[in-house]
Amino acid sequence: MGKPLLIPALCLFILAPTARAQSADASSTSDRGFWYLQASVFTRHFSPNPEHNDHQDLIGLERNEASGFIYGAATFRNSFSQRSYYAYAGKRFESADYPLYLKVTGGLLQGYTGQYRDKIPLNHLGVAPVIIPSLGVHYGPVATEVVLLGFNAAMLTAGVRF
Repeated sequence: MGKPLLIPALCLFILAPTARAQSADASSTSDRGFWYLQASVFTRHFSPNPEHNDHQDLIGLERNEASGFIYGAATFRNSFSQRSYYAYAGKRFESADYPLYLKVTGGLLQGYTGQYRDKIPLNHLGVAPVIIPSLGVHYGPVATEVVLLGFNAAMLTAGVRF
């Protein structure tokens, strides 16, 4: 299997066994967990550079278990407009009083190649480990998150829980 197919294959391996029909009963969705489909809305690099792409075209799907454990995958265009993939697992920490949550994920990132290969640490094999924190807010099934992309950028995402 070629390197460009590594992350998508890993994503299918992670997500395929968990795909199942969900009932429309919203009151018990949080007790069972939920799926979250998200897309990028806005990105800002902290040190703007004409080379930087601020339109990530991110689309991601993740499973949020009732315990707070999460896992998922996303594809996006990195800061240098290269198609990239992120497969991850992590934890969601819900606020008891407000519709806020903190999310921390860690996983493998593929897609920084060529002259941009060294723009992320530990990318010696074309796949790098990363940790990504985010802060989110939700209103019913709609959510938005501010995602910190290392010390380089922040991204705003929006999505729907189902």
